[in-house]
Amino acid sequence: MKVLFIYRHKRTFVEKDIELLKKHYDVVPFFFSFSKLLQLRRELKKCDVVFIWFASFHAYITAKMTKKPMIVVTGGYDVAGERSIRYGLMLNPVYRHMVKYVLKKAKKILAVSEFNKGEIEKYLGINNAEVIYNVIDHNKFIPGSKKQKIILTVGFIKDETWVRKGIDTFVEAAQLFNLHEIPGRFVVVGKIADSMKERVKHVEKNTPNITFTGFIPDEELLKWYQKAKVYCQLSIYESFGVAPSEAMACGCVPVVSNRGALPEVVGDVGFYVDLQHLCITEQAILNALKSRRCKKARKRVIDNFSDEHRERKLKRILDEYDTKKISDDC
Repeated sequence: MKVLFIYRHKRTFVEKDIELLKKHYDVVPFFFSFSKLLQLRRELKKCDVVFIWFASFHAYITAKMTKKPMIVVTGGYDVAGERSIRYGLMLNPVYRHMVKYVLKKAKKILAVSEFNKGEIEKYLGINNAEVIYNVIDHNKFIPGSKKQKIILTVGFIKDETWVRKGIDTFVEAAQLFNLHEIPGRFVVVGKIADSMKERVKHVEKNTPNITFTGFIPDEELLKWYQKAKVYCQLSIYESFGVAPSEAMACGCVPVVSNRGALPEVVGDVGFYVDLQHLCITEQAILNALKSRRCKKARKRVIDNFSDEHRERKLKRILDEYDTKKISDDC
């Protein structure tokens, strides 16, 4: 069966799905751009099934161009409508119409979390999505030899993510540790947008226990996961939580906000904070530094977010559209 795999953003979870599906089908990865619409039309004619990551404008254009069965994965922003931080396509009536058209036409909707599924129901009134969690490569993300008193967070640092990803709260927690003379090194890993470089420089100058690494390769990120005892994800909105899951696989104890899908990812292996109370965040990090939940955190990732779970479920869904297999079974 020929699967046309359409995507607009290069992400690890997108690449992982391509890898998993290639084990079973003839997969044609197609990176969408407006300059390739003629090529897209040709590929649509040749495929049996269309698999699309994110239900935004590229999915809308594809849906208008084809009658082939479409399987659409919602990833977060496409079905989000968080007014407090002006985040998500659901805040725009035009985009909301486009997303609804895509999901109504899709033969199957795959949500990356129960929270993500709830957003589809809340904003679009569509309640037939199936939850299949993202995959974390627990053979790549493995514990190191020894944990240090490092508190880590990961994310692209720009104006929007400074608040949404809770980097502002992370910085304030570091400042409290510094004020109270509590040992611990706070580290922010991720590319720094030009508009944020002055702010980052100011924070590092005035908060001696925090470091911004800037962009680093995956091999170096893995080393930070392995050294850190605590991983913080203090986000206002998360549809899944890939970075905290990778950190947990490396034995980091998670400290997260009680927002979005983070409670689904962390379960009972981490510590939760209310973003309105900084002192609670400070205490949660202290508790995590003292805890012995490293092995338990890794086990949760292996048990819930392994390749095998997602691969099996994706194959079950796509096999429904494998006409040759159906014919052979008959």
